[in-house]
Amino acid sequence: MSETKQRYDVVVVGGGAAGLSGALALARARRSVLVIDSGSPRNAPASHVHNYLGREGTPPSELLAIGRTEAAEYGAGIVRGEVVSAERLPGGGFRVVRADGEAVEARRLLVTTGIVDELPPVEGLAERWGDEVLHCPYCHGWEVRDRPVGVLALSPMAVHQALLWRQWTDDVVLFRHERPDFTDEEYEQLAARGVAVVEGAVAGLEVTDGRLTGVRLAGGAVIPREAVVVQPRFTARSAVLESLGLVPTDMLMGDHVVGSYIAADPSGATDEPGVWVAGNVANLMEQVVGAAAAGLKAASMINMDLVTDDTARAVEARRTPFSAEAERQVTERVLGDRRHGLQETR
Repeated sequence: MSETKQRYDVVVVGGGAAGLSGALALARARRSVLVIDSGSPRNAPASHVHNYLGREGTPPSELLAIGRTEAAEYGAGIVRGEVVSAERLPGGGFRVVRADGEAVEARRLLVTTGIVDELPPVEGLAERWGDEVLHCPYCHGWEVRDRPVGVLALSPMAVHQALLWRQWTDDVVLFRHERPDFTDEEYEQLAARGVAVVEGAVAGLEVTDGRLTGVRLAGGAVIPREAVVVQPRFTARSAVLESLGLVPTDMLMGDHVVGSYIAADPSGATDEPGVWVAGNVANLMEQVVGAAAAGLKAASMINMDLVTDDTARAVEARRTPFSAEAERQVTERVLGDRRHGLQETR
């Protein structure tokens, strides 16, 4: 294995909004920082980033390019690579290993690897994910306003999803698919808001001239729709954290597991000393602007932790020479007294 001997104050694993925001703050704090980015951001299929004040409508790739430039201008290093593991070093700090065998050392780690959206096995969903197959109305609701939207019931939150998306359009159809029947109260809520319920399993999507035109049921009927809402399973990209002993926690809605995340305190500090997390790997619901804010918060706490460590080292270094000098002076004084006593005896 080829070894890189350079040691950084902080290695950031993941180069999305959270990671780059953290790297920028740490570089501005005059820390040596290396960002290792796999180049597979979660929002790559999306055409634009929304609800990011000052950057509304920016393509995700453009936002990340701007972030990389800004962080690099303050001295942060940014490399492409996939981190496969990390280990704690006996003398303190961590060794971070990439898939290509390269390794670097860091005093602290900030992991911002995000999550994977695992879609149900319905024909056509994956191919149109981030375009006409959507999840978050705050991310994409405006873009499909007043258009026919279908909600595919995949979790206990299906009725809530349908009622939420009703805010953006009055043409919402809830496909019960394979979910258990709804309660009377839920049916009343849906009826009151004009949300139609379609029984039967969904087999796939209908696409005409490159655009979504409908939802095809297992029985063959096609319900015209121009957008479909699904509830993916949000799985934390946690391999590097698991190599340090951090186990993902299931995210439950009722008795239904909707994803996994790495538990951390409000600053992003995990149960493993020296390891912070930020963004979707720690908060499944975080949007881009929130992930960036979480990266900044984690970075400020990492810097404070390093300041505390630097101060302790400086105090120890200051005391060590003083103690040695004091011992030398005492030794010389004792030897001098002995020599003086021998002279008096003579």
